[in-house]
Amino acid sequence: MTVHVVNHTHWDREWYRPMESFRARLAELVARVCAQLDAGELGRFHLDGQTITALDALEIRPDLAGRVRAHAAAGRIQVGPWHVLADNQLVSGENLIRNLLTARRVAADLGLELAPIGYCPDAFGHPADLPRVLRGFGLDTALVWRGAPPAYPRFTWRSPDGSSVTAVNQGYYEPEVLWEAASAADRLATFRDKQAGRDADGPYLLLNGGDHLAPRPLPAGLADGAARESTLAEYFAAIRGAVPADAVVDGELRYPGDWLTFVLAGTLSTRLYLKQANAATETLLESWAEPLTVRAGRGEAVGLLRHAWDLLLRNAPHDSICGCSVDEVHRENEVRFDRARQAGEHLVERALLDLGLDTRLAGEPVTDAAALVVVNPHAAPAAGPVTVDVYTAPGHTVGGLVDAAGVPVPYELVETEPTPLFCADLDILPDTRDTLRHRIAFVADPPAGGWTGYTATVVPGEAAIPDAGTSGRTVTRGDWTLTVAEDASFTLVDAASGRTLPGLGRLVDSGDAGDTYTYDPPRLDEAASPVLRDARVYDSEVASRIVARAELTVPAGLTADRTARSVERVTIPLTVTATVWAGARELDWRVEFDNTADDHRLQAHFPTDVAATSWRADTHFSLLDRPLKPALGPLPEQRGYEADAGVAPVRSLALLPGLAVLAPGLPEVQGITGERPSLAVTVLRAVGWLSRPDLRARTAGAGPQLPTPEAQCRRRISAAVGVRLADDEASVTAAAARRRAPLRAWQLRPGTPTPAPAGGLRVDGALVSAYKPAEDGTGAVLRLVNPTSAEVVATVAGVPGALVECDLAERPLGAGPMGDRVPLGPYATRSFRVGA
Repeated sequence: MTVHVVNHTHWDREWYRPMESFRARLAELVARVCAQLDAGELGRFHLDGQTITALDALEIRPDLAGRVRAHAAAGRIQVGPWHVLADNQLVSGENLIRNLLTARRVAADLGLELAPIGYCPDAFGHPADLPRVLRGFGLDTALVWRGAPPAYPRFTWRSPDGSSVTAVNQGYYEPEVLWEAASAADRLATFRDKQAGRDADGPYLLLNGGDHLAPRPLPAGLADGAARESTLAEYFAAIRGAVPADAVVDGELRYPGDWLTFVLAGTLSTRLYLKQANAATETLLESWAEPLTVRAGRGEAVGLLRHAWDLLLRNAPHDSICGCSVDEVHRENEVRFDRARQAGEHLVERALLDLGLDTRLAGEPVTDAAALVVVNPHAAPAAGPVTVDVYTAPGHTVGGLVDAAGVPVPYELVETEPTPLFCADLDILPDTRDTLRHRIAFVADPPAGGWTGYTATVVPGEAAIPDAGTSGRTVTRGDWTLTVAEDASFTLVDAASGRTLPGLGRLVDSGDAGDTYTYDPPRLDEAASPVLRDARVYDSEVASRIVARAELTVPAGLTADRTARSVERVTIPLTVTATVWAGARELDWRVEFDNTADDHRLQAHFPTDVAATSWRADTHFSLLDRPLKPALGPLPEQRGYEADAGVAPVRSLALLPGLAVLAPGLPEVQGITGERPSLAVTVLRAVGWLSRPDLRARTAGAGPQLPTPEAQCRRRISAAVGVRLADDEASVTAAAARRRAPLRAWQLRPGTPTPAPAGGLRVDGALVSAYKPAEDGTGAVLRLVNPTSAEVVATVAGVPGALVECDLAERPLGAGPMGDRVPLGPYATRSFRVGA
């Protein structure tokens, strides 16, 4: 029945104050902790679960470094195992792995030891694949809270691949228990009685501290067996053998919470522009910068690659990527994303240059031909559309397009305009040339892991005029006929299967009286959908599309008492585009608009024509089943609870029977019951408060009541979704990977010959999650993923040397080199060192 008291602080790097404001206080806290440890007032202290707390503090107080190292070496200060405490649902699996790898590197640089505990105390739910990530770093425990099943104080938590950890549900942490010495004994007794109601046997865990709080010593007289200073490692050692055999939880932890244990599902869609920027930057680093750096053998680029990841990781904490901080924080987030992308694009440019593909457009603008290259980031063939800018001399235009064998290739002219073209580099004098920029689109088919060349012929003459389309509402391509409806949704008829799916992309706008944490429909809500104003049809050898111009008239905001949507209306012009590219059985749906209304949520609905009771979605490395639910669960009647929001995190793929929705960068999806089961993808959620205490869907505040006007997202909104009339796991997971990282094309430097096709890494039967430089600087790491429920055998070609299996921490597992055939069980991942 002993209470293990772990002195700690939970340090949100940025939240209701910007980062530098919090960092100044963090340095003061670290100095105070060192003094308390020096004086013996504290025995041990947990400096949160992230090495960045130590890094941030010591950057501005380097005089504390020696004291921190000494206390850490003596076991008095614990840090880690993470570099940052990420919202581990909104970042990729590779992001989580880089997080743990970075923590090891930072801890070594600072001379600190990492705590051997999977410390995840305040994430807004926990993904199904987290046990496998922890086990890949030798961690067999997890401290969790939000989303953990209230019935189990401790349990075995299992990932879809079978990896498991011993998990402890800390319950709501209570920093006030030992805050005042005079009341500490009584509060401790109350705390222990409450814990006994959850767990009759003990021992119990009390995290002594809270958000941004300095530690207070254990009051005298309490360390009599009822409570003792401890560490998380000691607590887990005490309960390791006391987990009931039947207390096993599979998959994600998003269970309805106990008192004040909010999952805060609205953060999946708050400031969606942050989620889109994160997804784009992860893709740039994972699918482009890392593999190209490996292929080019650019060992000197590892420092810049790590810097780009460090910038991205600093946006991963839950108060950052979740959008639930003050506006100043998220302005800084956008700058970090920009900086990470700048570094990533430089890495891509330099790797391509080393591979003989010079994308720097210096010199005289072309007058006869422009060499183009299309690069495939996937380890499998990936035919698909690309868009590229071709810069010609003034008075010239694109006259044709041929592939590397000289065969004509159909293309579309998207736009053309005069563009001053500036180029400069270490070996290129700064220069600006007058050019005409011609944006063209075509369907390319480069080999796996490589590239192929195309030549745009350039001829004298006036610039061609892009196709203006024709008035119309229906287009047919192959077996598919697409028609736009009066509400700007689309009906898809597939002649091959006889299926008809109306209402694809139906936009539904509703009120939102919530805050950055929680969607909360007003008591008197009203829904709105667009009205079609005009539609034009474009049909070419390259693609068939309908561009719909529509208007969405919605309330301007809420009434003064926030119980209803306002009488005042605003009309938002929308452009909704549906495209079917040549050779593809996938609908490319897109919407763009400028948001001019407040306090509302806009979702795009994609219904199926097949009965269903559940839907599926991808998480980091696996597909998960989830039940279809009402749009919002029953509203709580007691203080301190929240309603089931119905939405769930999706990496890039959601499935109903006969229907796949591919939506990278749009992580909030809802599987909705009804006459026709539907997947609702959130494309905008606009709110104006960090937290409010007066919600119906959550009956207590989740943070300070501060205005966040920029969370209303008065900005350009753009969202894209792919739709496939299929649900077989292998094809749709591969399609989702291609949509996350589409082909890219560049014009090569004038005078450069058109490159011949060149292949690279090829993997058949599985997906590649990572192909990156090894952390120790020797060779590379290749990670294979089978996200499906079927066992597969992957075949690997195009790597420099044998495959030697390793764990996620990149430590060899002891087996010798293996051949090119790699068995992968259901939902499995396997990692290998290559070229070592």
